[in-house]
Amino acid sequence: MQSSLKITMKLACALAFYTCALAAQAQGYPDKPITIVVPFAAGSGTDQQARIFAQAMTNEYKVPVVVDNRVGASGIIAAQHVARAAPDGYTLLMTTNTTHAANTHLFKKLPYDPVKDFTPVTLLGKGQMMLVVPATSPIKSLPELLAAARQHPGKLNFGSGSSSSRVAGEMFKQLTGINVVNIPYKSNPMALTDLLGGQVDFMFADGATAIPQINSKSLRAFATSGTNRLAIAPSVPTVEETGVKDYDMTYWTAVYLPAHAAPDLIKRLNDIFVKIASQPAWKRFQDATAGEVATTSPEGLAKFQAAETQKWGRIIKTAGIVPQ
Repeated sequence: MQSSLKITMKLACALAFYTCALAAQAQGYPDKPITIVVPFAAGSGTDQQARIFAQAMTNEYKVPVVVDNRVGASGIIAAQHVARAAPDGYTLLMTTNTTHAANTHLFKKLPYDPVKDFTPVTLLGKGQMMLVVPATSPIKSLPELLAAARQHPGKLNFGSGSSSSRVAGEMFKQLTGINVVNIPYKSNPMALTDLLGGQVDFMFADGATAIPQINSKSLRAFATSGTNRLAIAPSVPTVEETGVKDYDMTYWTAVYLPAHAAPDLIKRLNDIFVKIASQPAWKRFQDATAGEVATTSPEGLAKFQAAETQKWGRIIKTAGIVPQ
């Protein structure tokens, strides 16, 4: 009996020591370089967002914060890497609905669990995509795009470098009844390169990727993917306004830690990211890239992710996409 009591007391002491150590770690955080892992290529919307936070964190906390672009497999490579990392706050995942809501429905089996393998920190923002074609395209409007697709079934194609861009295109295809072919890429900037080169006919691109090209007259925008027009492009109608009933497609960005992070560390990181997201630089970026600032508590992100996972399941099923 005494032996059991001693073991219990030792375990309790060890747990208390570990808890105190984690609390102390959180109070001193950060005190060494931080890596923000991004599932998409340099220049993508998520990459641009990560670099804003990395710079702000470096300036504020005087430690190097680097962005690590681990591209490929619809974000699986990056997500799996972070899921295997230590939950000490020095490896973070800045990601989108691709890895944490859509992939569950796009793949029969994932090498990571979007819920069990991660600790939510905060939602950062939401955004719309834009349906774009090269400025050199003979197609001048969305009705002309639909007419061309119907006149030449299976001949037109659309690029996609994320689940959002792919599902946006598949949903457009489904709701209009056109026969166009998806060309998948590792990231939207890669798809955009081929779009500008004329190898791709059209695509749904995130605002951060598309708007600079629209402003430079390299791309022509036909429509936005959400339910409201964008302040930055008020003359561009929504897809639904052009006659495609019930079309609505948006994306989001959030930050996660690996699973089993200490509560004090989670709160510390939530405070850091929410503080940066409240600064003018983040608002300016969202305004300029068809997005909006949207932060949450860790618990709020968990609930939001659960609801979004169900939503993306419905969208993917409606779009007729078969899991790989």
